[in-house]
Amino acid sequence: MTQLITYLTFNGNCSEAMSFYQECLGGELYLQKIEDSPMADKLPQDMRECILHSSLQKGNLILMATDMVGDEGLIRGNAVSVLIQCSSEQEMRSYYDRLSVGGQKTYPIENTMWGTLFGELIDRYGNHWLLKYGEY
Repeated sequence: MTQLITYLTFNGNCSEAMSFYQECLGGELYLQKIEDSPMADKLPQDMRECILHSSLQKGNLILMATDMVGDEGLIRGNAVSVLIQCSSEQEMRSYYDRLSVGGQKTYPIENTMWGTLFGELIDRYGNHWLLKYGEY
C-alpha cells in the first residue's frame, strides 16, 4: 500500500517533541539516537544524543521525525501543515486542546461552510496542525 507520511525535522529537540506528540495523540513511539547507529563514529560527539530517526504510530496515524538538519539549518515556514482527519468530534477536540498547550490556537474549532468541523493551531515547536472531522 502506498502511503504519504509526515516527516518533521527538529534541531536537537526531536525526542522532546515526539514525546509531547505521543502524550497528545497516543501511540507507540520509536526513537533511534545517532549513538545507536552506524553513523555514530562519523559524527561529532555532541551530536550523538540527537535523534537519527523516530516514528510515532497509532493505527493509520504515522508521524516521523529527526534531528538531522541539513547544512542550510532549520528553516520553519508556513508552507507545510500536518492534517489529522479525526474519527470523532471528541477526538478532534482532545487533540486540539493537547497539541495547542504552549502553542497558539490560530483558528478555533468550528463548523465550516463545507459541512465539517475544522480547527488549526501552531504547536510549541512551531509546527502547523490542521484538524478536521467530517467529510468534504
